[in-house]
Amino acid sequence: MKTLITGATGFIGSHLLRHVVAEGASVAVLVRPRSDTSMIADLLPHIELRYGDVTDKESVCRAMKGVSQVYHSAGRVSISSRGVASLHRINVEGTKHVLQAATEYGVGRVVYTSSVSAIGITGTDVPADETQAWNLGRFNVPYYHTKHLAEEAVREAVGRGLDAVIVNPSYVFGAGDVHFNAGGLVRDLHHRRIPAYPTGGICVADIDDVAKAHIAAMRLGKCGERYILGGANLSYKQVFDTICGVIAAPKVWLPISRIMQRMLASLAKVQRFGITALANPEILTTTRERFYFDSSKAVAELGLTHTPFAETIRRTFEWYQHRKLL
Repeated sequence: MKTLITGATGFIGSHLLRHVVAEGASVAVLVRPRSDTSMIADLLPHIELRYGDVTDKESVCRAMKGVSQVYHSAGRVSISSRGVASLHRINVEGTKHVLQAATEYGVGRVVYTSSVSAIGITGTDVPADETQAWNLGRFNVPYYHTKHLAEEAVREAVGRGLDAVIVNPSYVFGAGDVHFNAGGLVRDLHHRRIPAYPTGGICVADIDDVAKAHIAAMRLGKCGERYILGGANLSYKQVFDTICGVIAAPKVWLPISRIMQRMLASLAKVQRFGITALANPEILTTTRERFYFDSSKAVAELGLTHTPFAETIRRTFEWYQHRKLL
């Protein structure tokens, strides 16, 4: 039984690959010819590389031959309002290519790595669950929209007979985040680049908890269902306090005012001051919201575990230090 993983050189995908290989599975990964495989270098003797790109349907079909199950974790993450065409091509069209190829080649099951960005928020302290209607279109963040459209494509494929499960990771922290997505907060607080904290909040998750839940979704998930993979719901103040406590950085005491938001946005446009991604104009409005999510369904049905956030940050910080990335 051959397992195909897309996005295996990425943050979530590389951890997923590591766990799947550890279980002794026969694994192939879809990688672009010029992909940086340094994060999975030690695994290369144990896996098969199938070269291609999710944006090229023919190469996806070639990669799908002899495969019984697929983890589709390939995707582009961006908080910018630019590069919409690329986001759509990779996140939406690429997902459709994987779904079409899986259907054509009779793949037994596909687990699609979506995001909580494809789920709406309640606008209150009450966490959203998997039934929440998507309502993030009001934010100028095209990434949100592409993940929403990709999920719709998965549900349509299920309607045509494909066995597929959707998993929705929240804000994932952990070792291996070389592109400083969620880990950017660790870096920026370490370098004292964040002068104030946003007034909203997020649902944090540990990378290994998320990777293991993908495997559980392949085995135990219900066809057509989505599962939120999150952990604690924390205000940004709580997130910052925890990170600063672990990495021994000064705490951030001031909340971001609207005047400060405008100042940060102006500085971010200049691109000379090392301003954190939180100053991105497209993200500033989202950080006033509470992106809180309820993971109880994944806990009950997939056995999702919750590593304490402080422990996750400790591992993340030590990993960055060991590789001199800070």
